[in-house]
Amino acid sequence: MIDPYLLEELATFANTGTLAKTAEQLNVTQPTVTRGMQKLEEDLGVKLFDRRPNHIKLTKTGQLAAQEAVTLIQANKQMIDKVRNFDQNQREIRIGSVIPGPLIFLKNLLSPETKNRQISSDLIPADQVVTLLINNAYTGIISNQELTSPNIDSQYLGTEKLAVNLDKFMYHANQSTVSFSELENLSFIVLSDIGPWRDIIQNEIPGAKFLYQDQREAFSEITKYSDFPYFSSSLSKSDPSFTEQFKEDDNRVRIPLGDKDAQMKVYFNYLKGQKRRVSPIIKRIKRDWPH
Repeated sequence: MIDPYLLEELATFANTGTLAKTAEQLNVTQPTVTRGMQKLEEDLGVKLFDRRPNHIKLTKTGQLAAQEAVTLIQANKQMIDKVRNFDQNQREIRIGSVIPGPLIFLKNLLSPETKNRQISSDLIPADQVVTLLINNAYTGIISNQELTSPNIDSQYLGTEKLAVNLDKFMYHANQSTVSFSELENLSFIVLSDIGPWRDIIQNEIPGAKFLYQDQREAFSEITKYSDFPYFSSSLSKSDPSFTEQFKEDDNRVRIPLGDKDAQMKVYFNYLKGQKRRVSPIIKRIKRDWPH
């Protein structure tokens, strides 16, 4: 069996190009690296390096070996992470989301019972959901996509419905619903991290300008002292700070958006082996989901 450290030396040499830089990056002496590379050639029974006075480089065989070394190092790291994540998952249920609304809802719903549950504060990129579940980084991930595979199941939780909060003197504030197209050319205050909702509002509202805010405090201050419209959803009322802010805001009226794209179906995705552990949580979410 090849010593993993020798593979790391080879991969580092392929990246740095010199023995000196390899030794410096690995925090060892250059003779140590030289001996390690000679040992690797002996173990493999092939020539990995073209050695000339004051110069050394990888042969084509050495280049292939370096590529394979990188693959093995990455696989080894993934294996370690997967095992550690699995062990952590046995002691703690970790839940993430692609969408912010369900996270807010879930934190308030389960707050009295969070001893062995961890709910992520950061949104997960949609293209990483499957990988994070398979690697046991999360016990369950909430998203707007139903995922089905030999290893993963999804359960429908409910629908998150988008609304816009408009100045009460605007014409549209007198309507029971409003469409994206009716909001054209307006400027909105929007929280930056809103997941898939960001693409929806940008694509569906013609000529609109979006003043994105990274901090919730800044968002609250601007909405409090300006007349810019902003968005909320059917899950926003589960956030006490948002509810209090809206109660104090006498200048705006909350109008539901009637477009199909303003209705987002939400799913709970999990590994099939975790079904028994997540089923009580899913049942609780479905029971209390706002309608």
